[in-house]
Amino acid sequence: MHKKIANWGNFPVKETEEKSFSYPDELKNLVTSRTNIIARGNGRCYGDASLAENTFSTLKYDKALSFDTENGIFECQSGMMLSDILEVTVPKGWFLPVTPGTKLITVGGAIGSDVHGKNHHVDGCFGHHVREMDIMLATGEIVTCSQHIRTDLFEATCGGMGLTGIIMRVKFGLKKIESSYIRQKQLKAENLEEVIRLFDEYKDYTYSVAWIDCLKKGRHFGRSILILGEHATLNDLNENQKKEPLKLPKKKQINFPFNLPSWVLNTFTVKAFNFLYYGKNFKKEINNIVSYEPFFYPLDAILNWNRGYGKKGFIQYQFVLPLSAKDGLVEILQMISDKGMGSFLAVLKVFGHQDSLISFPMEGYTLALDFPVRKGLFEFCDEMDKVVLKHGGRLYMSKDARMKPEVLAAGYPSLDTFKDIVKKYDPAHKFTSLQSERLLLTNN
Repeated sequence: MHKKIANWGNFPVKETEEKSFSYPDELKNLVTSRTNIIARGNGRCYGDASLAENTFSTLKYDKALSFDTENGIFECQSGMMLSDILEVTVPKGWFLPVTPGTKLITVGGAIGSDVHGKNHHVDGCFGHHVREMDIMLATGEIVTCSQHIRTDLFEATCGGMGLTGIIMRVKFGLKKIESSYIRQKQLKAENLEEVIRLFDEYKDYTYSVAWIDCLKKGRHFGRSILILGEHATLNDLNENQKKEPLKLPKKKQINFPFNLPSWVLNTFTVKAFNFLYYGKNFKKEINNIVSYEPFFYPLDAILNWNRGYGKKGFIQYQFVLPLSAKDGLVEILQMISDKGMGSFLAVLKVFGHQDSLISFPMEGYTLALDFPVRKGLFEFCDEMDKVVLKHGGRLYMSKDARMKPEVLAAGYPSLDTFKDIVKKYDPAHKFTSLQSERLLLTNN
């Protein structure tokens, strides 16, 4: 059935023939009988990485296969959502080793994007915790790979945006927890310089992330709220919480019922939002115990929040710069402030060291920004690209919908090796996407 689909940014839109499968033989028939195909999970990547002429939805291939509750090892089919995994593992005292800002993604998507979380400086990316996985190649053959078996395929799949094949089965390690609560600390920073100092001062915390006001100028340029967290122990809990320490959070969701008109999103409304968000913390420091839901997934409580950016959609622009390139952060935030291109969501994190083939993180600062699609935006992003590259950084493919191929090549020194591995396992480039064609990754 042909239909128009888009990922979470609602840009771009692609007409596709979407097929589902529940069994490997079904998928093998689909893979061997079609070209220009890509796997698609829950469509939560922001750009065009899972858009193609033929998309194979993994959402029905979503069974849990095994759970070693003693050692914290979980095995499932690739279409299982992180939200469903948490419902099984948390009551048994285990948590995801790494989670992005939404739990509404599939395990296959987590590997294809090699997602990171607020704990990269401690625990690395999701792929770091994968023990082994099965992948269906372009021939329909299913092969197993890991950090020790078919290492090249494993490394090219983690962060490879689905271009090596379709992930089928995944076995990965979990994180031991005593409760489903987080011991949270929030610190207000008056400017960018202070929040960077605070990141360094509190680097021993497992989880850290900062919201930044990217429109403020003067001595409050880059004012922020740094949010830190640790999994709460039993000793951290009050008597009521201790009764059911591993209790799952209540599901509270509201729906964003329609697309906002594009004129609603402007410099004035972003400034008003930033004023209110920064002002909600009356104290310099707030310490409390919260459920894991609002700490890790605040936006999951708002269904269809992407509609807030209007019918034209939005892009997320995420880059990383080396630790030595703080000037680059200042330069980009200055550009945003000067142009009035404010973002409701401006999220700063620190990455730890990572050696990988095609995954996004490198040791440094990563900033994620949301921009509604409008006139002049792509030209502005091209200017930001120059600053990112000048300071030795790169962009995140999972968030990208407009980067030029030369920008990708400049940011990823192992790109040619990655392309060679993709071609080794899929010489005809059966697996392809709008993104891979735009970035010249699957062009013969």
